[in-house]
Amino acid sequence: MQVHQILKQKADDGVVTVAPGTGIDEAAKILSERRIGTLVISHDGVTVEGVLSERDIVRVLGTKGASCMNDTVDDHMTRTIQTCSRTDSAKDVLGRMTEGRFRHMPVVEDGKMVGIITLGDVVKAQLTELEMEKDALEGMIKGF
Repeated sequence: MQVHQILKQKADDGVVTVAPGTGIDEAAKILSERRIGTLVISHDGVTVEGVLSERDIVRVLGTKGASCMNDTVDDHMTRTIQTCSRTDSAKDVLGRMTEGRFRHMPVVEDGKMVGIITLGDVVKAQLTELEMEKDALEGMIKGF
């Protein structure tokens, strides 16, 4: 399965972005309200400048305490971002996510973000593909 197929299966293919300079307190509020795990930091909504995850906020809370809520997303976002394209395979993306120990990957084409996929999206796609293969093999064995 390819990334473009995963994006089609998602209920919401929109990417939640915030501008550089947004406060950590506001970012945490958005993550909580939207029930998502990551925000993409972008000045224009299509160029990925960084990502800020729930884990990033928890880490800084653990080291700096509540005063980190006065910081901005720029202070704690991940700046070196791994991205994928619509034509990448789910298997390759899953490998990169597992190796890099991250759960969200922006989908970028021609320098513009076109979506985001999560580890859960990729695992679900892999399970769906395995189920289809299992059904096909059972059908062949049973002569259907």
